[in-house]
Amino acid sequence: MRYCLALDLKDDPALIAEYERQHEKARPEIADSIRSAGINDMQIFRAGNRLFMIIETDDDFSFETKAAMDAANPAVQEWEAFVSTFQQPLPFAKPGEKWVPMKQIFALQ
Repeated sequence: MRYCLALDLKDDPALIAEYERQHEKARPEIADSIRSAGINDMQIFRAGNRLFMIIETDDDFSFETKAAMDAANPAVQEWEAFVSTFQQPLPFAKPGEKWVPMKQIFALQ
């Protein structure tokens, strides 16, 4: 399965540069937690302060299961608290929603 999600960064060039620097090499414990949740590939792109994430998952992947795994993992909780200092919700995000799933509107057949 493929999922596409979006999130905004705070519109501050220094914060954006540091966020990118923090993502140059994945922390091993974070990469391990992503893979163990059934995510086979993850890519993040940026345009201005908007982030776009593509994830490729196993067929049995579940955002709910991943959220539960993340909640039980202190390293992930520390990472999420850290990166949230750079992030801001999209204007239309639900309360507490970080990465917002995107709706596919076109596919070249």
